[in-house]
Amino acid sequence: MPPDHQQETSSCMTGNGPPAANTILSNRTDTVLVHAQPSVSANNVSPCSDDDGISVQIQEPPLVIRFSILRESLHPVTLKFEDVAYSINLHTSKGSCFATSHGEPNKQTRTVSVLNGVSGMVKPGELLAMLGPSGSGKTTLLTALAGRLRGKFSGKITYNGRQFSSSLKRKTGFVTQDDVLYPHLTVLETLSYAALLRLPKKLTREEKIEQAEMVIMELGLTRCRNSVVGGPLFRGISGGERKRVSIGQEMLVNPSCLLLDEPTSGLDSTTAQRIVATLRGLARGGRTVITTIHQPSSRLYRMFDKVVVLSEGSPIYSGRAAQVMDYFGSIGYVPGFNLLNPADFLLDLANGIAPDVKQDDQLEFHGRLEHHDDQNATKQSLISSYKKNLHPALMAEIQQNVGDPIASGKSSRKNCDNEWTASWWEQFKVLLKRGLQERKHESYSYLRIFQVLSVSILSGLLWWHSDRSHIQDQVGLLFFFSIFWGFFPLNNAIFVFPQERAMLIKERSSGMYRLSSYYFARMVGDLPMELVLPTIFITVAYWMGGLKPSLITFLLTLSIILFNVLVAQSLGLLLGAIIMDVKQATALASVTMLVFLMAGGYYIQHMSPFIAWLKYISFSHYCYKLLVGVQYSANEVYACGSGLHCSVMEFPAIKYLGVDNKLIDVAALTMMLVGYRLLAYVTLRMRQPH
Repeated sequence: MPPDHQQETSSCMTGNGPPAANTILSNRTDTVLVHAQPSVSANNVSPCSDDDGISVQIQEPPLVIRFSILRESLHPVTLKFEDVAYSINLHTSKGSCFATSHGEPNKQTRTVSVLNGVSGMVKPGELLAMLGPSGSGKTTLLTALAGRLRGKFSGKITYNGRQFSSSLKRKTGFVTQDDVLYPHLTVLETLSYAALLRLPKKLTREEKIEQAEMVIMELGLTRCRNSVVGGPLFRGISGGERKRVSIGQEMLVNPSCLLLDEPTSGLDSTTAQRIVATLRGLARGGRTVITTIHQPSSRLYRMFDKVVVLSEGSPIYSGRAAQVMDYFGSIGYVPGFNLLNPADFLLDLANGIAPDVKQDDQLEFHGRLEHHDDQNATKQSLISSYKKNLHPALMAEIQQNVGDPIASGKSSRKNCDNEWTASWWEQFKVLLKRGLQERKHESYSYLRIFQVLSVSILSGLLWWHSDRSHIQDQVGLLFFFSIFWGFFPLNNAIFVFPQERAMLIKERSSGMYRLSSYYFARMVGDLPMELVLPTIFITVAYWMGGLKPSLITFLLTLSIILFNVLVAQSLGLLLGAIIMDVKQATALASVTMLVFLMAGGYYIQHMSPFIAWLKYISFSHYCYKLLVGVQYSANEVYACGSGLHCSVMEFPAIKYLGVDNKLIDVAALTMMLVGYRLLAYVTLRMRQPH
């Protein structure tokens, strides 16, 4: 068993130690014991059939299990948010969709309030649930609490009295509604790579892998540990198991604060209950757990300690979950019958449906203006009651708890927290191995291999054993080499960053690795995958096409093509990083390659001076010149007529190119290779959260 990586003995973790979770739990009326291993037999446990493998029992006193992800958090966080407000500007067109007399639509900008004065407080050991209908601002508030909301918001959010910082970022777990996972990796591989990147340097590789194994055991994923995660195109593990994998990635670092967006979305009631039971057990270890949930069952609702109910961005309740019915009853909103799910009652109120309105009346008034006005009146009444009755008491409670024992720390500890958990080289190696393992299925797919082999064989047959007497055909084959291996890698590289955007944002927001280590690992990992197929292509088409039967010339031709592939890939990466939309980037790449095709020097040999500069920005032009330059020498001749032989360099297509300055062509391609990749990195750096 690995040592508890949170039990650090360095100067970074000594000194201002937080209070033990036992103290926190002892102040509660109920004590929850969470076992790392169920006490039932293996025959009664189905670890991967949506069984979280965690039993919750009531017992006194609490028993602490060592080496467990459910152990107490050593850095408890009290999260407070006061009057958080957030709005966005929407651009709408006034009137019809036709343009105005100036040729532009009459656009208007209106400000939409997403959040409007939401307040609350969550202490260590508590589970807070955010309730409300779709579009009420739950996800926006959760994103703001996680420190990931782009744009400015008003109000105040503090963590132990401090603002969000990079040191706190690595102690915060954030699980999005959509599970962002690599589909071709197994459950064990997914958690192992996350452990290697996120666990502290003091742990060895073997100890980090054991921590991943422990997470698998405690989250009930043992039976499917070697199953692939799966995705939209092929079947993998179930939805509940995938959600637990996402939670397990965050639990590897034993976060002080865990935030989850709709963790039960799309799951059946039994699986949802097991997920929420897992979250409640994690909270009882001294963590601050916050989750959004759309419509929980009554069993789920009883597991919540606190709830925040939102209606169109405005709070109508914020406080203890057990007191919600008493509060709404005190202001005149009493359900019509006792056996009612409190969550259903709250959602009806958030939608403006008063409990005294019968279902038949709702159907009768459905769609009428009077019914809509009644709903708005109910919402405004609930918001006013919140501001009058709950908000002052809530703000007083927040102000009372301003003193936190761990609100401040020594500078040495802060500096240590800001350090990366793995060195640049370790991050590079792990990301390189993970990338190769994930993308090998895509890069060496049967479709791509068939595509390259079929085109190479077809081109070899079309140019079968061409000779110097058909020099125009040979020049055409060389131009085809430069164009095909410009289009093919360019179109493939466009998909790289748009497809990995969600994963990159998720992992970078968690402080998992440096952007430079990811970028270089991606570049190096693409080399074998991008260079093997053109090598096979050129080997087949070169000798079948009847080009110069010289090993040196063949190797030079192959080197030029591989260099051209890297330059084309660099341009594709840049376009993908700038646009981040596959359709738009593909359209732009098609236009770009069409321009390079026409300006490459094969189709047009006499361009007007005002447009001739296009060939100097075309990498296909330089590749084409180099291919022709290494294929023919100055002393070679070709049959230019009956019994006549002319110098190859006097052939019009070759003479126009000017193949003498090979070093300049190589230097131009090198500048493009370095420049495109550098610009792609800078673009990613500007787009990623800091």
